[in-house]
Amino acid sequence: MTDSLRTFNGGVAIVTGAASGIGRAISEALAQLGCQVVLADIDLEDAEVAAAQIRDKGGRAFAKRVDVCDFVAVSALVSETVEKMGRLDYIFNNAGIVVAGEAANYTIDAWQRIIAVNLGGVVNGVQAAYPVMIRQGFGHIVNTASMAGLVISAGVGYSATKYGVVALSRGLRIEAQVRGVRVSVICPGVVRTPILRGGKHGILLMPLPEDKQREMSARRNERFSPMDASIFARKVLDQVARNRAIIVIPAWSKLFWWLERASPTFTAFLRRKAFERYLRSF
Repeated sequence: MTDSLRTFNGGVAIVTGAASGIGRAISEALAQLGCQVVLADIDLEDAEVAAAQIRDKGGRAFAKRVDVCDFVAVSALVSETVEKMGRLDYIFNNAGIVVAGEAANYTIDAWQRIIAVNLGGVVNGVQAAYPVMIRQGFGHIVNTASMAGLVISAGVGYSATKYGVVALSRGLRIEAQVRGVRVSVICPGVVRTPILRGGKHGILLMPLPEDKQREMSARRNERFSPMDASIFARKVLDQVARNRAIIVIPAWSKLFWWLERASPTFTAFLRRKAFERYLRSF
């Protein structure tokens, strides 16, 4: 069908959740490296603004509306991209939301929504792109999880879905190597994006007014000195080019992963103490 994976320059990439945050930063970095980028997001207007700014800087970018929970729509996006551009080198399954609050305050709708977006959206992206990449004989699937997918936390909904993304990615990588397809999973630490305040589509379940919830989330995350999203994106793409299986950035976040593996009991103790402080903040 085509030749081989192009390491960004001359390649074609789809990025979901590309209208803001990590998705937008990765799209910008891909375009700077010579990739044609399809910015896919449920918020088409914001995606169009991001794509236009990339084009203004000489990049090649196109915006498409897609709800990652809709497999038919995701599959159509992949098919249209390949039909128009002749190939698909990368798909970044990045779209995600957060549920802010403890499990005691969850609703079944909150559970179903976060599973549908964070895990189901990745499944849909994989299922749509993987067969295409097998036929090509090349391609790279990059799924966005989180440090919450490597280190257990009290944010059970978010953590559960991100653990699922890590497991999916690691398992698929084993199979995909035989087919000539690469698979990586990104596990960001704290990165300066809208999700630090709950995100546009996040579900806020703390017993506080919405503005107070967002303020509390932002203040808590600022303690970790969030990395600028553009710096994060460049570091991610460097690791993607090296075909790393698990990409943990900022690098110091690996300390928490190491501690989780070395002493899960101690990690759980620290997390419980943090949760107790959280409860006292109300």
